Amino acid sequence: MRPLRFAALGDSLTEGVGDPVGEGWRGWAALLAAGLAPPDAPVEFHNFGISGAQTRDVLERQVPAALAVRPDIASVVVGVNDTLRCTFDIRAVAERLDTVYAAFTGQGAVLLTACLPDPGTMLGLPGALARPLARRQRAVNAVVHALSERYGAVHLHAAEGDWVADRAMWSADRLHPGERGHRQFALRFHALLVEAGLATGPVPRPEPEFPEPTRSASLWWLATAGTGWVARRCTDLLPQLVSLAASEVRHRVRGTGVRLDLAASHAVSAALAGLAVVDQADVA
Repeated sequence: MRPLRFAALGDSLTEGVGDPVGEGWRGWAALLAAGLAPPDAPVEFHNFGISGAQTRDVLERQVPAALAVRPDIASVVVGVNDTLRCTFDIRAVAERLDTVYAAFTGQGAVLLTACLPDPGTMLGLPGALARPLARRQRAVNAVVHALSERYGAVHLHAAEGDWVADRAMWSADRLHPGERGHRQFALRFHALLVEAGLATGPVPRPEPEFPEPTRSASLWWLATAGTGWVARRCTDLLPQLVSLAASEVRHRVRGTGVRLDLAASHAVSAALAGLAVVDQADVA
């Protein structure tokens, strides 16, 4: 019997950061893989997720390797790192995701996607700093929603909700799920796949297998690896984020903050309209 092949693409969320097992990470995708088929049926799982990956990295580095294994199911969960870069461009994000989604569905794979909460809120940043990041993440989520519908993806809405807001679901850095959170991602994806008749294996366990990290262990992580993670991103984003925050404050003082939201909405609409024009040109 040919094994069911599952390829997971994305960033640190897919890599499994926040769910340590042994010397590495496990994560929601590995937990989901165990529930895709009955215990006596083979599942071939390939995790291409890499911490820090952006949509460009997924398109240029992960997609070729994933297509080579000809997956039956392919998950693409990415975009948060794009919002944390000074080079953020929603049109480019939309074009890349469109190409990635088309590559897998064109090969006959079932596509899994997810929208995610904005990093500013998760980190508890002040409003003027959090709002620009939230606006960017909403733009990415809008693109993911639209393209998921276009390609018939199995889509998990993870941008909001009680389970997303529950602090117990997240690790010390507040950006990556802990084991409990990864299990919720796996559990909810599994439920969607069962509903679609695409998963026949055991339901992932919701309760953690390992004790949750102690407060001292969490603080140690933040003081070592976590500090490095934040520093690498702040070097790239901070100057622009300060500028975005200053613009945010000016608009709020003038009572014109709605213009920023409208501009973001127009950018998303233009990005999606551009993809539609390209599609029509391809058909012609």
